[in-house]
Amino acid sequence: MLAKSKRPWPSPAIQKIANAFRLWGWVGFWAQLSLAFTSGMVLLFAVSGRSFTADSEAGIGLGIFWGVAGILALGVGIVLAFRYTQIAKGLRDPAFHFHPKKSYAVQLLRIGVLTGLVGVLFTLLGAGATVSVLIAKTVSQPPGVAITDPTKIVRALDVFVMLANLNGITAHFVGIVTSLWLLERLHTP
Repeated sequence: MLAKSKRPWPSPAIQKIANAFRLWGWVGFWAQLSLAFTSGMVLLFAVSGRSFTADSEAGIGLGIFWGVAGILALGVGIVLAFRYTQIAKGLRDPAFHFHPKKSYAVQLLRIGVLTGLVGVLFTLLGAGATVSVLIAKTVSQPPGVAITDPTKIVRALDVFVMLANLNGITAHFVGIVTSLWLLERLHTP
């Protein structure tokens, strides 16, 4: 995992890799954190709004479930992005207690890509369930006639679930791109 090291200042190539890990680790961390916060707040608002209405669409409930699962996967991605910054610290500072091995960094980046892909899958399932309900509600409304069944209208809370899932997809995309970019930088001489 990590090995103790007493070494001189790192070479310019290692410093370049460390700078990439530091920069992209922080970019990925803050971007994913802000998108996760936004998705979480929107989902919280949608869930709290649903508790005030009698309408309980199963598809919207599935959208919320997969959105929450995506946010949990995003939490793992945020921790991994922060870990990238710690790898940079270990590479840059000879006085730092641990020096990460290349194999450890590669393994961590691969886990980051896999976490992002799983998160995209979760949020795509949530977005798909939500879109199917929105389309069903839209198609079931007669054109130009007053709506007789209030459960058939598209509510803003239903759209919020879709928005939360789209934010989740974007956040996971950022995590995947960050991990793949750093993996490429690690293998580029």
